[in-house]
Amino acid sequence: MSDIKQVDVCVVGAGPVGGTLACLLAERGLRVAVTDKAALPPMEHPDFDGRAYAVAAGSRRVLERSGLWDRLPFPAGPIRDIRVSDGKVGRPASRLFLHFDSREAEVPDAEEAFGWMVEARSLRMAINSRMAEFDNLTVLAPADAVVSRNDAGAEIHVAGGPTLHASLVVAAEGRNSPLRQQAGIKVTRMGYGQTGMVFAIGHELPHNGTALEHFLPAGPFAQLPMAPTEGAPHLSAIVWTERDAAAARLLALDDARFEREVARRLGPHLGQVRLLGRRWSYPLSLLHAHRYYDTRLALVGDAAHGMHPIAGQGLNTGFLDVGCLGDLLVAAHEAGEDVGSPGLLRRYQAKRRPDVLMMLAATDSLDRLFSSDNPALRLARDVGIAAVHRMPRLKRMFMRRAMGVA
Repeated sequence: MSDIKQVDVCVVGAGPVGGTLACLLAERGLRVAVTDKAALPPMEHPDFDGRAYAVAAGSRRVLERSGLWDRLPFPAGPIRDIRVSDGKVGRPASRLFLHFDSREAEVPDAEEAFGWMVEARSLRMAINSRMAEFDNLTVLAPADAVVSRNDAGAEIHVAGGPTLHASLVVAAEGRNSPLRQQAGIKVTRMGYGQTGMVFAIGHELPHNGTALEHFLPAGPFAQLPMAPTEGAPHLSAIVWTERDAAAARLLALDDARFEREVARRLGPHLGQVRLLGRRWSYPLSLLHAHRYYDTRLALVGDAAHGMHPIAGQGLNTGFLDVGCLGDLLVAAHEAGEDVGSPGLLRRYQAKRRPDVLMMLAATDSLDRLFSSDNPALRLARDVGIAAVHRMPRLKRMFMRRAMGVA
């Protein structure tokens, strides 16, 4: 019997979404277990590697409730302004542009920022240290877990470890979620034929908290302001979308030639640039699960949905899943109700599905509209950008949506 452990919720996947949910639930008194195939210490890189997350204002609130925001070991860089422009590689941007000022969003307690750039290692370190503080949170990693579920509950058999009895299992293992596949939940997938390249640059001039979303024929090129780090007083993250073949050629360049290509797309407003850390790349695609739940199972984050990074909403949508599901589970726990009941899981899907579908449609439409060199489309989108810039109420709606507080 010593090898059997009773918990309320077992989260499978200790990444940013799964780890945050585990901390939020443990903070509110639920008994939680987290399993992950990978060991956690290797995920906690001590050195700057160039990866960062754009955490929207609404997502920050979820991290605060989970006790993670104040534990970030490295400062987060606020995004106070966003400039949206259109153009071609090596040419000046169109004179028609759209500028978002976070102070115009009129969001209480948002500290006048759309969001914050958080280093990936910083969030990983905060999650690891926070999870270790709870007596009611068990971490099993690295661990191979076999899950069985029925109407009465779930059993999680950990190889070489305990058997967990849980009222609910949460799948947070990413886009290729084995638990989603085991449940027979179908998904819609669509590839974009594009590759996302992610890295960081140091630059000569300050960014002043301003992000750039520059639309080019092959896809968007985003510069996101980060807090300074050692040896780089002016630092930004880059999320660069290119067609697959072009991305492969670019990633094969040496640092000097790669930096020149970055500068051609960024323009001169930040002065000279230099590559910092590693270059990371991944294929871009859309994914949407037809259901977000099954018997004693809930899907969160990339296990439920994946979208184009054009608006920086992928991880933030996962954090909003955490906030929604966390609220429902805490309320059920405090009322003495079953945290894995079908009714609770149906409410979770009903709350999250419309918002996710709208964001999937928006990011897909934006990519199709702006990843084109058709002259008629270019003229239409330039006029549209300029029109929105002159419509305060519409701008405010877009800003609140980007902040995750709409």
